Amino acid sequence: MRYDVVTIFPEYLEPLKLSLLGKAREKGLVDLHLHDLREYTFDRHRTVDDTPYGGGAGMVMKAEPWGLALDEVLAASPLNASEDSTEGAESEGTEPTAEPAADTRPLLIVPSPAGAVFDQAMAYELAEEKHIVFAPARYEGIDERVLDWAQESFRVMPVSLGDYVLYGGEVAVMAMIEAITRLIPGAMGNPASLEEESHTGGLLEYPVYTKPAVWRDREVPEVLLSGNHGAIARWRRDRQIERTLERRPDLLEAYPVEQWDKKDRRFLAERGVHFANPAKAAQKKAKKNPAPQADSEAQAAQPDTAQSNTVQPNTVQTQPES
Repeated sequence: MRYDVVTIFPEYLEPLKLSLLGKAREKGLVDLHLHDLREYTFDRHRTVDDTPYGGGAGMVMKAEPWGLALDEVLAASPLNASEDSTEGAESEGTEPTAEPAADTRPLLIVPSPAGAVFDQAMAYELAEEKHIVFAPARYEGIDERVLDWAQESFRVMPVSLGDYVLYGGEVAVMAMIEAITRLIPGAMGNPASLEEESHTGGLLEYPVYTKPAVWRDREVPEVLLSGNHGAIARWRRDRQIERTLERRPDLLEAYPVEQWDKKDRRFLAERGVHFANPAKAAQKKAKKNPAPQADSEAQAAQPDTAQSNTVQPNTVQTQPES
């Protein structure tokens, strides 16, 4: 994976050289290139911003420094080599495949409050990329013409960390690079850690403990000391569900209903959460939307079942405790 980051504060990203991410760079799993946007200016003040057309508060980042920086990044993209080799194979008489060619343009991520919200699912998708370019803006943002122009050579993707505003996009870039890199094979010390962490399976992670067994009169849950692996697994699963219900009920509602086992359902029912039966929901849906009939008179004779209280299979209903 190659990362390019164009920024006016390249030193802001120095922490990316530390810890496991730094080791991933040493192993050659990731290739990080930082570009100082001010190096692509020509005035003595190395100006990268100007006042906005139409008036208003703040400054806007100028188009030309960004254009020159992205030109250089594009020229060094590792995807150029693969594209050249593909073109060479076609010129030698290879018959074109029936499937449309994959888009080999680098991915340009622009941190923006107006972008799609970054999450673990997106991190997994981005970990499959070969070249990601980050364009963290400052001030009021980048001249919009840069993003319009960039779509000719990049796949432009605005991305948000959440519903809040930062001084600039560098913090967002660091968070995304960390989240993406740890999913690249070989980047984690223990790959099994990825399987049980928060968001990977759709629920939050269970609480964890280590030695000593008693600390300041607080004891580790007894089940974790029992050696009963089945009981431990059940306890951890229950804690995942409980924690998700308390802190992120939205994740619980999005969790695939078919993945809840009987013990999960019982545990949730005790807390006022009940699920629709998928089979019954499907039957009611079939009655509500019967198959079309050739005879219009027979179709008109069908009973009106527009009114239904069916709960969708992927939803949960919470009821207050009595």
